[in-house]
Amino acid sequence: MIYTVTFNPSLDYYVQVPNIKSGAVNRTSGERFAVGGKGINVSLALKELEEQTFAFGFVGGFTGEYIKEKVTELGLSHDFIEVKGLSRINVKIKSNTETDINGSGAEISETDINKLIRKLKAALLPDDWLVVSGSVPANLSPSVYADLLKKLKNIKNIRIVVDASGKLLTETLAYHPFLIKPNVFEMCEIFSLSSVPDVEGIFFCARKLQDMGARNVIVSMGSSGAAMVTETSQSIFVRAARGQLVNSVGAGDSMVAGFIHEYSRAGSYFSALNYATAAGSACAFTKNLATKEQIEYIESLML
Repeated sequence: MIYTVTFNPSLDYYVQVPNIKSGAVNRTSGERFAVGGKGINVSLALKELEEQTFAFGFVGGFTGEYIKEKVTELGLSHDFIEVKGLSRINVKIKSNTETDINGSGAEISETDINKLIRKLKAALLPDDWLVVSGSVPANLSPSVYADLLKKLKNIKNIRIVVDASGKLLTETLAYHPFLIKPNVFEMCEIFSLSSVPDVEGIFFCARKLQDMGARNVIVSMGSSGAAMVTETSQSIFVRAARGQLVNSVGAGDSMVAGFIHEYSRAGSYFSALNYATAAGSACAFTKNLATKEQIEYIESLML
């Protein structure tokens, strides 16, 4: 089973605004709602790939109720803990550029986190995967992911994946996650780099993250592809397929899902990174999360 944890699910409001003008009244030419949050996106992408997945997380208020209703409609198995406040609403503006306005999220207490830990301890078995990803509400410490992994460290032979930024990510490295997936800008922030390095420089930084405790590191590079260093001392670069960017939301989450899917099937880091990159590209080229057929088509262009 592949479990995901989303501390900060969202109701995403997508609006299409032709030639948006700052400081003026703008009218939409199209709009839609979707559930969001990185862990939820990973589970939805995994479900599309016919993997067994289960989503944990926290929801609050009427927006939280909508999130639960929507993921149930989408056929996703889940167990969300109800907390105080409102699950966030994120506004995704599609115009001549993409602009995101993300909410801060509901309030999660220590009691709520302990409920999650009890649920995870009851669920996790050897050879399961646990994906912890995304932002956390403003009232939580940057050490919250590390604290979670510390309390789960006695569960043997589970593969933990962390996809987060800043200290949320780096503080988990002491617990040796199987895989981390910063994007190239998050990597630059971690190492205080003023510009994006070349591929060799990315490999160098990824190895430093390994030295800090990560077993395997993928650095996603958007339209340029992805770089990976593995615990078997491989350094792998995969170039992304070319296409028209439609919506970048969920592309990184699709990469994580694609990697887990292919690695579980083939046990090859190169094959898994190639499929993950195809999954991320396919998501970026479509309005919603990509279908399995779309991913396989994009992968065929990369061979």
